[in-house]
Amino acid sequence: MKTPQRNRLDQAGMSLIEVLISMLIFSFAILGLVSLQVNAVKVSYGAEDRTRAALMANEIIAAMWTKKTLSPSLTSWQTRLADPTVSGLPGSATGTVSAADANGVVTITITWQEPSTKTADNYITQVAMP
Repeated sequence: MKTPQRNRLDQAGMSLIEVLISMLIFSFAILGLVSLQVNAVKVSYGAEDRTRAALMANEIIAAMWTKKTLSPSLTSWQTRLADPTVSGLPGSATGTVSAADANGVVTITITWQEPSTKTADNYITQVAMP
């Protein structure tokens, strides 16, 4: 028994449609990878800013531990923190240091805002003073 032959005109253009659909799927995959890369870069910048804030907090902690007082170091530290070329934080960062509580715990808060966001980022750390 003979198998029926299909007419080539019935299939005209099907390969072109298959190629176009596969290119469309491939394009969406590439766009997804590019979006993933953009988000990874944003997250790495945020991590870098948090690291810089931690370094600035450690700087005032070291000054408090060595001098056993806060008053002479606080204003110069806040000035360095507000300068982006010194602190490395975007915008004009601010820092507050709370007075020691009954247990001798001091809270340090550093706040900065990325130019691309509307919300401020915070880094808060606590240290027990001797």
